[in-house]
Amino acid sequence: MSFTRTLPSLLVLGTLVSLPAPGVTASFIPDGRVTGSSLVGWHRLGTVEWKVAGGELSVEPKGGGGWLVLDRAYQDVGIFSSVKCTSACKAGILLRAEKTPEGGLRGIYVSLTRGDLASYVVTLDATGRETSREKLRGGGGGRGPAAPDPWDETRLPIQKPVNSWRPEWNQVEIVASANSLRAHLNEGLGGLQGGALDETFPGYGAIALFAGGEGEVHFRDVAWKDMGVRAIPPERISSRFQMQRLNEFYYSWGAVATDINRDGIPDIVAGPYYYLGPDYTVSREIYLASTVNPSTEYAHNTMFNFAFDANGDGWPDVIQSSDGRAANLFMNPAGQLRRWKKYEIIPRVQSEIALLRDLDGDGRPEFIYAANNHLQIAWPDPADPTKPWITHAVSEKSPVGGVSTHGIGVGDINGDGRLDIVQTYGWWEHPATAARQNRWVYHPEAFGRWARSLPGGGEIAVYDINGDGFVDVITGLEAHGLGLAWFEQKRDRVGTISFLRHMIMDDFSTKNAGGVMFSELHGAASADIDGDGIPDFIVGKRYWSHGDTQSDPDAYGAPVIYWYRTVRNPKAPGGAEFVPELIHNRSGVGSQISAVDLNKDGAVDIMTATDRGLFVFWGKARR
Repeated sequence: MSFTRTLPSLLVLGTLVSLPAPGVTASFIPDGRVTGSSLVGWHRLGTVEWKVAGGELSVEPKGGGGWLVLDRAYQDVGIFSSVKCTSACKAGILLRAEKTPEGGLRGIYVSLTRGDLASYVVTLDATGRETSREKLRGGGGGRGPAAPDPWDETRLPIQKPVNSWRPEWNQVEIVASANSLRAHLNEGLGGLQGGALDETFPGYGAIALFAGGEGEVHFRDVAWKDMGVRAIPPERISSRFQMQRLNEFYYSWGAVATDINRDGIPDIVAGPYYYLGPDYTVSREIYLASTVNPSTEYAHNTMFNFAFDANGDGWPDVIQSSDGRAANLFMNPAGQLRRWKKYEIIPRVQSEIALLRDLDGDGRPEFIYAANNHLQIAWPDPADPTKPWITHAVSEKSPVGGVSTHGIGVGDINGDGRLDIVQTYGWWEHPATAARQNRWVYHPEAFGRWARSLPGGGEIAVYDINGDGFVDVITGLEAHGLGLAWFEQKRDRVGTISFLRHMIMDDFSTKNAGGVMFSELHGAASADIDGDGIPDFIVGKRYWSHGDTQSDPDAYGAPVIYWYRTVRNPKAPGGAEFVPELIHNRSGVGSQISAVDLNKDGAVDIMTATDRGLFVFWGKARR
């Protein structure tokens, strides 16, 4: 067996790296992987004979046990493998395996044996025989979805992923980073017990595969990565845009344009500040500002920012909120040079994505969000907009804890002239009457993917992608995972609506549009970037979504923002394709992107607020 290494530069450019072995779905780009039929670079420890052919390892322990040890040591490391264990066999993976004074090994062992899917600190003697075993204590883990309540589960278009042991092939991913171990089994989050690690010992050592017991053990698709690498790409900015960085600090994960001082020039609001146009070099506080440490903290109250005139005095007011926090209304002081008064209008928002859109055409927008396990809309009390807003549950109670914390969009799906609400689990049809009193009709669709993170992306875009006269949908599939797709609207002879998914970007093992691959798709928007009359899709990576940790896939991949040009092509699946173009590779996105023509030159400008600062990408006017 031999192993090959991938150049570190591939980690930072979002470049597709194709793994030839079937079934590989690692959430990282590996440095090395098992190939061929040689044992070069590995050594045996124990009594069993390891065989390898075409990159697949097979062992028949016959009651014994043994290890295959990589001749290379790691501290922070990610490991992926497909494993099959027949009959009463035992399997496992050892990492950070340090040599003991007695000539043995001590390391972190993840057991891959039916009935024992747990992690331990184990000690081996010089022959590979286990002499001690201590279970890891519990530790923190990645965020992920809870199991559904038993509420009409057959209606769910996205089913809970499998993370239990199978009699055939099982896919395993393990990441040891600093003082934590995360272990995943098959498609779902968890399935294997991880835990907290002693950061000093076991702290550095080899990777080893174990086979024992009766029956046969098989490993294939074995791949690994040094998770200690932090590669910073050379900065690249699209020639189509000019970048302006308004500040260098982390205050917000969203930004919005509005004319704060009524001088006829759009200003920008992001978190505690507004920035005065047209230069955006002068700012004032809306409330007391405090920077956020992107390594350990979140911009908790400002995942999204919206602006509209709540009290009708002609001055735009600001709404800010975040997942798990109240929605607050900040009232514009109408030209007074002071901080703004704050009013809590919604006690708790349960989604990372929300929208402010005029759903009913009355000229005043509704706030669209998830809370109390429902998809909801809210609007101000006509008597006093600073009082708690009036709320209405559009959906029934969700079986997945908040409908989904990711993915909300608006568009006229069925062409009846009324705006419907699109969400990760489908779309809700705007009723002809009493939309603020009645439940909206639910149409199940899988506009997301439930794997090792919550299903759903950022803002869902709804427009006619392929030019057939029916609006389609484009969205990220997992905001804390991988995947981007568009969904072609189809209608049968009686007009029943369904959607057909077309993948744009899947995972690190697939062929993706333009060879581009990145994770953590959060902030998104649609706008006509190239001026061809067809909306395009803007999306990027939310860097350090869960802090300066390895708790998300490709957590330290380049913080990119792309626009995907919508190209109507009758030869492409569904009659359209998306061509990615990089905007910037050192800023990423937050939870919200704003795309408007700030300077009225006919080109779309893009605003992002991230843990790298606040940015405007000025679209260059077409000549």
